[in-house]
Amino acid sequence: MSVTTDRPRVVNTAAADLPPVPAGTRRVGRRSGRRVVAGLLLVLATVVTFWQVDLRRHADEQFLAVARDVPAGQVITDADVRVVRVANPSGLDLVPAERRGGVVGRSAAVPLAAGSLLVSAQVGPAAWPAAGQAVIAVPVKPGRAPTSLTPGSRVVVLVAPPTGGGEQAPQQNNGVRRAVATVVSVAAGADQVGTQLVTVLLAADAAEAVAAAPGDVSLVQLGPSQ
Repeated sequence: MSVTTDRPRVVNTAAADLPPVPAGTRRVGRRSGRRVVAGLLLVLATVVTFWQVDLRRHADEQFLAVARDVPAGQVITDADVRVVRVANPSGLDLVPAERRGGVVGRSAAVPLAAGSLLVSAQVGPAAWPAAGQAVIAVPVKPGRAPTSLTPGSRVVVLVAPPTGGGEQAPQQNNGVRRAVATVVSVAAGADQVGTQLVTVLLAADAAEAVAAAPGDVSLVQLGPSQ
């Protein structure tokens, strides 16, 4: 005799209670996503177009650039500046080319480097070196400074006192003058052994100590964050 047992049927009441999904819902969701993407692309295209138009408008402007190095305090001549056509979308205070007549004959407030764009604040009464700073020139013998020194390089100026004839330099740093400075210019010396004349900007009290210290000068180049 066989006995048949009926298993109870499990009904998913949660699914049964859900309302039917309309057939067009997925299509509407896809259309909304496409509209959002299209809107973002339209905004991006508008920004790019505005930037290009603004850049073209500024690219037609003419400004003054420095044609050759001009020391601070020196009168600017007509040969010291030239006209260039550049874009200035950032709104820097560059000197327009039509103001050339108002620049020539005035003094350079700070040292002007050849190839740089002229800014209004760089023209006027000498304001360099600033209060508390000084500029000195130090002779540097071959092998006592990196060959990569350029204007703007930060260096440590070391002046070691001279030693007696035939004696070796002491191991300690007694008597060594040390100062942090910024290179202003590098020029060839007047001798025939390759000495360089390096002009540096540093604190006024350190400048006096370095200039008065006897001995050979060495320059140690620092990194940009030091």
